Amino acid sequence: MSSRERILGRVRRALSDVPEVRGDDMPYERAVPRDYLREHGERSVAQTVGLLAENLADYRAVVHRCAPADLAATIAGMLAARGAKTVLVPAGLEPGWLEATDAERIADRAESTPRELDRVDSVVTACAVAIAETGTIVLDGSPDQGRRRVTLVPDHHICVVRVPDQVVSSVPQALERLDPARPMTWISGPSATSDIELDRVEGVHGPRTLEVVLVG
Repeated sequence: MSSRERILGRVRRALSDVPEVRGDDMPYERAVPRDYLREHGERSVAQTVGLLAENLADYRAVVHRCAPADLAATIAGMLAARGAKTVLVPAGLEPGWLEATDAERIADRAESTPRELDRVDSVVTACAVAIAETGTIVLDGSPDQGRRRVTLVPDHHICVVRVPDQVVSSVPQALERLDPARPMTWISGPSATSDIELDRVEGVHGPRTLEVVLVG
């Protein structure tokens, strides 16, 4: 028996209890049971947001909380603490979010090169959804988030999450809100990797510092 035959045999055995789909009688979504847990445990809104903050911090993201009226001052303080003189701004970002900062605003332009983006001190974006159980922020390229490149090249990323509207408990709940045709970026903490000796190095393929503002 060849390796190919062995693998195909395993696939057939795994699918032996799946009803055969004939034409449009039974779509694939119904042919495979989807009765797994959609979230682990029952949590209040406050507990879900608390779990998100805990898991973000566990991934070494810096978490801030503020009221909507304090968001501009909070972002300005974060940029000042970083010593940021320039900040990259997606085209659809709320203008009021940056009204309190003196940093020079750099527009997100399609023709910007990675070298130009690398010279920017910080980038501020919104997000599409945040997942509490995994501590993950998802961007989908909407106007207030900009292109994927702008959140991968600058070394400092500030991401604003609207609470509780953009916070869900689990990955299945997040997927229900996302358009699979959009260019999604899933972020769990700052960019990091480890070598064979498990020495952690941050900023290899994305921002070295991720700061998340939970506003609501």
